[in-house]
Amino acid sequence: MKNPTLLGTAVLAIAMTTVAITGHPQAAESVKYTIVEDAIPNPLTKEAGDPDKGRKAVINRKQGNCLACHAVTSLANQPFHGEVGPPLDGVSQRYNDGQLRLILVNSKKVFDGTIMPAFYRTDGLNRVSKKFKGKTILSAQQIEDIIAFLKTQ
Repeated sequence: MKNPTLLGTAVLAIAMTTVAITGHPQAAESVKYTIVEDAIPNPLTKEAGDPDKGRKAVINRKQGNCLACHAVTSLANQPFHGEVGPPLDGVSQRYNDGQLRLILVNSKKVFDGTIMPAFYRTDGLNRVSKKFKGKTILSAQQIEDIIAFLKTQ
């Protein structure tokens, strides 16, 4: 029997090591957002999300690396879909845009104890390498692009 906690920890370690070694963290932007209940209702950017760019961020191991933990049927041609997180098929029917935005920005505000990284957070983090301090994993625009992609699933 597989140990899901051990497996999840191993997958997260691999994913975060990939970002730490080869990733391209984004310079922190001064985009302010407001959390209202369980969502960030307003987009982080003025430019609408682009689903094609979002798809690229989802599959890119140096960006979102979403497939390390999640399966996505429309991306079946991509290798190594994870089983740690829930499948992303139909995720925009389960969560609205604001909820998806908060999950991507800081999933720990929604799911206590999750191993999903906060993709748009720079404060309150532990053991961050000097070269990554003050930088986010994804840019504000990439967050919006991923939401646009998820809405197509």
